[in-house]
Amino acid sequence: MPPELTLCARWAVLPDGLGPANVTVRDGHIAAVTPAGPVPAGAVVLEDDEVLLPALTDTHVHLNEPGRTEWEGVRTGTRAAAAGGVTLLVDMPLNSDPVTTSLAALRTKIEAVQGQLHVDLGLWGGVVPGNAAELGPMVAEGALGFKAFLCHSGIDDFPASTEADLRAAMPILRDLGVPLLVHAELEAELRGPLPDDHRSYVRYLHSRPKEWEDRAVALVARLVEETGCRAHIVHLSSAGALNTLREAKKAGLPLTAETCPHYLGLASDEVPDGATAFKCAPPIRERENQHRLWEALMDGTLDVVVTDHSPCTPELKRFDTGDFESAWGGIASLQLGLRAVWTEARRRGMPLEEVVRLMSAAPAALIGLERGAIAVGARADLVVLRPEVERAVDPAELLHRHPTTPWAGRVLAGEVRTTWMRGERIVEDGRPVGDPIGTLVRGRQWRGGAGGGTFGA
Repeated sequence: MPPELTLCARWAVLPDGLGPANVTVRDGHIAAVTPAGPVPAGAVVLEDDEVLLPALTDTHVHLNEPGRTEWEGVRTGTRAAAAGGVTLLVDMPLNSDPVTTSLAALRTKIEAVQGQLHVDLGLWGGVVPGNAAELGPMVAEGALGFKAFLCHSGIDDFPASTEADLRAAMPILRDLGVPLLVHAELEAELRGPLPDDHRSYVRYLHSRPKEWEDRAVALVARLVEETGCRAHIVHLSSAGALNTLREAKKAGLPLTAETCPHYLGLASDEVPDGATAFKCAPPIRERENQHRLWEALMDGTLDVVVTDHSPCTPELKRFDTGDFESAWGGIASLQLGLRAVWTEARRRGMPLEEVVRLMSAAPAALIGLERGAIAVGARADLVVLRPEVERAVDPAELLHRHPTTPWAGRVLAGEVRTTWMRGERIVEDGRPVGDPIGTLVRGRQWRGGAGGGTFGA
């Protein structure tokens, strides 16, 4: 462990709000938090325009290791995370090869990531037709929960689950005490024909209407009520599903939901035809829909903000043709999540400490970890942010494997200057430093089962 460290901040995000603090770190944890006073010898003193934050957790990323590391890989992905102020990721069970739907595949992934992690990493497993017998052994090996798709996932080796498949899996997951994560789109017949032009974003938007999400969320809510299994809706984009979530919370059902920076900061009316960097599923929707998502974050209907970092090779994005029909759907934004959300939150009057909660403590709680607080006893995972600095996104500065993102050229607020993990500096002046020191988060941190509609402690 590094020696004792004291950080002196005029502004720190503390459990009771934003204020001054001297934070002492010892043996990788926070040993003391005191009001700002005399500066101890050797202390790191933050500038007046810098804020000390707890580091972020991102529970929805696709690092594609092993098998499709030409898309990303854990070494590049975790470096980008560190530069974005994130010290814990949880990797989705696709688009790696093999997909993480069996004990053997989970062990393959665990072996593949060893020695490459610049930040900590947990692993989700997958629910697919016929793998119910694998779920218990995977939890025993360290899987933190399981994701299912209610539509085609984009790759044939991770098939969609039917209602019957969920009914088979959910009682098992309930008894294991781990959550079911759901990609909530139920395909149905479209209303009217689509435009002919495959470069048209309007065509793509109408090909995955809000009703698909709304129907899927309603199904999940009903199954949660019947089975008592804790479930979590991933990357919600349709505001039409919010009333179902509100009613579920009123009823005390253990159903939660997340949304993503691209749904909170980008809108369909500004997506040019052929701009396939914007393609994701569910799609980026209208400005009014976005406004309602922000209202849901502010009133507690939505619980978590994560990136759904889903990169691929540039060729798969079909930049040469701009064909939304055949382009891979996924937004690459792992390094930019905090900046993108804070930019829009600041404009809407949401305080920085609430943004941090939604992107730090709340996603950590999804896997049963208590992180995201500057408090005595907490892990010393800390970030120095300059929240008022505004800069255009330069793809050349992005550290994920392919510097492709719809945020390119957009002016975003916030600049991550420094990141510490367990008291060790892993980012300095905005760039990662040192060797990989991340560890694999394994075991059954989740405490849950039915009831309450809140996360485990």
